[in-house]
Amino acid sequence: MKLHPGISLFLATGALTLSVVLTGCGGSASAPEPSSTADGAETENVTTPAVQVGDCRLEAASGMPEDAEVVPCDEPHDEEVFHQVTVLEEDFSIETVDAYTTECVGEAFTEFVGVAREESALIVYLIPPTAETWDQPDGRVISCLLADPAGPVEGTLEGAAR
Repeated sequence: MKLHPGISLFLATGALTLSVVLTGCGGSASAPEPSSTADGAETENVTTPAVQVGDCRLEAASGMPEDAEVVPCDEPHDEEVFHQVTVLEEDFSIETVDAYTTECVGEAFTEFVGVAREESALIVYLIPPTAETWDQPDGRVISCLLADPAGPVEGTLEGAAR
């Protein structure tokens, strides 16, 4: 049975968002440093994974996006960052983030891959912002990634038309 692309993207987004929220965006060897607010209360500094459009990455054994290793695209890699979307709303909500994720499977996908998402064999998944990253620099960026279910690829997936 093949899921409708919107449903599979929704499920993938929900699973990734849930895993990021449950882990607190953790995965680094050291804990985030607490900082003090004006009233003396401590807050935790949370950072978003540093990914850029054009990055090709090896999936991390931990499964955490921030642990993936960036490699040259002409070497075997598991995923490629092909687009990023910045959420413009002031307040975080999962519904708001989900509304922006459709851009990852729409025109941006078609322009990059060369065929519409519905016609493609490639997998799209996301690194979404969370409530913890929302007010951080680049904390509202949704990164759109491509992967080939057949396994690692060499070279960019741009223009792959599959």
